[in-house]
Amino acid sequence: MAFLRRYARNPAAVIGLLLVLAVIGMALSASWIFPRDPLSLAGRPLQWPMDNPRFWLGTDNTGRDIAAQIFHGARTSLLIGFVATVIAILIGIVVGAISGFYGGWVDDLLMRVTEAFQTLPNFLLLLVLVAVFGSNISFVTVAIGIVSWPPSARLTRAEFLTLRHREFVQACRVLGMRDAQIIFREILPNALPPIIVYASVIMAVAILLESALAFLSLSDPNIPSWGNLIGAGKGVLRVHWYVSAIPGLVILLTVLGVSLVGQGLNDALNPRLKGR
Repeated sequence: MAFLRRYARNPAAVIGLLLVLAVIGMALSASWIFPRDPLSLAGRPLQWPMDNPRFWLGTDNTGRDIAAQIFHGARTSLLIGFVATVIAILIGIVVGAISGFYGGWVDDLLMRVTEAFQTLPNFLLLLVLVAVFGSNISFVTVAIGIVSWPPSARLTRAEFLTLRHREFVQACRVLGMRDAQIIFREILPNALPPIIVYASVIMAVAILLESALAFLSLSDPNIPSWGNLIGAGKGVLRVHWYVSAIPGLVILLTVLGVSLVGQGLNDALNPRLKGR
């Protein structure tokens, strides 16, 4: 309850949570509100929003219902964001925990690997992976997770470097606990709060990366996606700008919501604010 009270004190965080819940509601209700295939032809192409009461947000340049694609695309974006974030955080925790706990040559080796991944911008590395292995939505999700783990590894390493010489760790060593137990049962729970907060950043970036791929026609075209819808509208952007603008606005609000939730978690989990 104290955590919820601290979170609720941040109006921006509450707004962010409402935005995220709205997107989740869209994803959960998509099949009920729009039971048909969102990629099937629904009407005359390029109908403006509210011109036809059947199509709240109009139709795209192939006659597909934009509202149906927005609602079903919420599933795609949330699933990609969540799964990619889990992959990135898990890789980052393992690499960062081992690096920070052992130090020495192990730390040097793992940090050189981390720096190698950071040599190229993550979107450029993602383009290379998708070009080599294909644009199936499952692989795109895994690839986004693979290119997103280095910052979480550095954050985990920094936390472990701070905690590994604390008294409770020394007590665990005296009790004869194995390294794996100390790392994952004792130190990691104390290092998790900033990692959880950073997960919101990874999720926001993952949604943007998938949308950028879809805009470049490098994501799975058989999946309803906000990025695919933006990409479909780029050919008619000057005249029928709404085709790209509507999903772009939804992406903006979703990323903003996730970012504000992360900010709220940071304030609520920050031990310096617990007494306020």
